[in-house]
Amino acid sequence: MELLEGILSRRSVRQFTDEPVSPAEVEDILRAGAWAPSGLNNQPWRFAVVRDREKLRSLAGLTRYRHIVEGAPVSIAVFCDREAMYHETKDHQAIGACLQNMLLAAHALGLGAVWLGEILKSAGQVRDLLGLPPNLELMAVIAVGRPAGVPHHSDRKPLSELIVAEF
Repeated sequence: MELLEGILSRRSVRQFTDEPVSPAEVEDILRAGAWAPSGLNNQPWRFAVVRDREKLRSLAGLTRYRHIVEGAPVSIAVFCDREAMYHETKDHQAIGACLQNMLLAAHALGLGAVWLGEILKSAGQVRDLLGLPPNLELMAVIAVGRPAGVPHHSDRKPLSELIVAEF
């Protein structure tokens, strides 16, 4: 898949088949996330991979999008390690780049994925459920699996509405 084609064709996938996601596919997604740019190359992201069905059910109970997490064969909780941070805004931007890389990698592998941010309201509970230390700040959960059905159509505003200045 060509890079620009992948960027333009990626969609959030919220329904998955029962087919598993292989450990190698998860590793490729994590590797893509880890290769995102970060200030001072501090790489503040940390990942918790959740495959266990009971753990997924408990994780799903912490978001109003329960059906998405329960339906995914694997979810990846992405954290920012506050001890690795050097600049809050830059490090949070780096996590955004990490998340986008992961979504694009899943798409390139023929998988579907969705970035769940609403679960941030339960960030402390997610960290406790996964038995992780308080220095890890939840940034998102990505649900991953093989797409069931056709992803939703998505429109974008024309560039003419988005460009505020050009010199």
